[in-house]
Amino acid sequence: MLASADTLYLTGQPLDFATLEAIGAATRRPVACEIGMGRVGASRLVITDRLATGLPIYGANTGVGSMKDKLWTADDLVEFNNNLVKAHHFGTGEPFTLPIVRKAMAIRVNTALGGYSGCSPELIDAFLALLEKDVVPVVRRHGSMGCADIGLMGQIASVITGDGEAWYGGERLPAADALKRAGLTPYRMQPRDALAALSVNAISHAAAANVVREAAKAIRNLMVTGLLSSLALGASADPWRVAARLSAHGEALAGCWFEAQASSGHWPKPSAIHDPLSLRMTAQVFGACLDTLLLAAERIVEATAQSDDNPVVMDNHVMASGGSLPLSTTLYVEAAQTGFAHLARNVLNRCVLLANGVRRNLPVNLVAPGEAATGFGPLLKLAVELYMRIQSLAVPISAQSIVVAGGLEEEATFLPLIVERMESQVRDLRQLAALEAMLSAQAIDLAGDNVEGVVAVAYARTRAVSPFYRKDRPLSAEIEALDRDLASPEALAAFVEAAPMAGIDTFFALKL
Repeated sequence: MLASADTLYLTGQPLDFATLEAIGAATRRPVACEIGMGRVGASRLVITDRLATGLPIYGANTGVGSMKDKLWTADDLVEFNNNLVKAHHFGTGEPFTLPIVRKAMAIRVNTALGGYSGCSPELIDAFLALLEKDVVPVVRRHGSMGCADIGLMGQIASVITGDGEAWYGGERLPAADALKRAGLTPYRMQPRDALAALSVNAISHAAAANVVREAAKAIRNLMVTGLLSSLALGASADPWRVAARLSAHGEALAGCWFEAQASSGHWPKPSAIHDPLSLRMTAQVFGACLDTLLLAAERIVEATAQSDDNPVVMDNHVMASGGSLPLSTTLYVEAAQTGFAHLARNVLNRCVLLANGVRRNLPVNLVAPGEAATGFGPLLKLAVELYMRIQSLAVPISAQSIVVAGGLEEEATFLPLIVERMESQVRDLRQLAALEAMLSAQAIDLAGDNVEGVVAVAYARTRAVSPFYRKDRPLSAEIEALDRDLASPEALAAFVEAAPMAGIDTFFALKL
């Protein structure tokens, strides 16, 4: 196959966020490198040789789960493998987005190119054909315990064989119709192919990659609104200078960023000898969030190149594996969720400070002088609820006990559910950013502050949606509109341009 400008070679090496985004957006066409396909072919020979002797291979010529001791005859193998795919098409709920499913298919191909799966090269070709023609399986998101996404990947595997549903040309179609329109024919699963197609965590890792990148974008926005409120409250920049020099990792990164933005001559003089902790410790709170999120993200990138098959082919032998349990990924994601709860509390505390009238002689509820209004006081009830929503989703669930398949399967991580919970946290964090921006802009106007740099960018975007609060008015639609604007690609691009954070912006591909 001739390479073109949009060709993206999968080599079995980790896929970074820029690569995953290109795959998800269908702007690059993944193809498998020859060396990787050679490894696939070599591991396949080990499988076929063992099958020829009649020796058992889990999920290839034996049943799965509690039927692991059922050995199928050679005449039954193709039928069994194709029926195995049908048996694992049981997902329910709202579908994953098309970009997530595209990423998942590419991850499955990439992990197989390491040469440990034992699947046929034709199965890899079948996955790549869906990506080339942009036939995207409909994958309903409920159906995985987080120990191989069998109920989720089974929906992709079914489309390869002509069952299930798929998106093609903007239409949701029966899989057979989508394949026919794309000029593809259903694939007949060979022994080992079925389990290799469905018993991996590719959907979980694709969805986790998506949500941690969205979380990085939300944190970047919250750093901007945190700077906005710190200026409005007359916070001292000294703790940021200290964090930049005396801390490590995320704290130093956050401290450097905040210090750099506050270094202009327009930063107000500190309004108190000692600031409340929610102002003094912003570098520590944001730093912890960045640290935990980066750990999760780095682990997810590693997972895009690691075999999580069972069994695996290694040293010319077929071996049982426990690699289908993505526990370290899950624990890092859960740690990031706890960080989000701390961040939400930090934002809430600053919102309370803005409204309670104890800093810089700001009026209670930020009511304009001479106006008969209630002001922003009631808005804090929404901020409290958003904080509690985020906090409630930070409770770890990965260690919950579950036993299925006659006691054979008693470990799980619930990673897809944890990802879904993080998605909710990110949505609520973005709305908290909108509330903080709205309150801060009012305080800045009341204090008569000058703004510049990224603060000026955020202030202008806020005021374009939410005008100065003089008379009481309904705020629901206004809050939602500001939430949408601050979370938009245009706002993120403006913030990144005005106040870059190279280690975060580049790693998470936020400049796309």
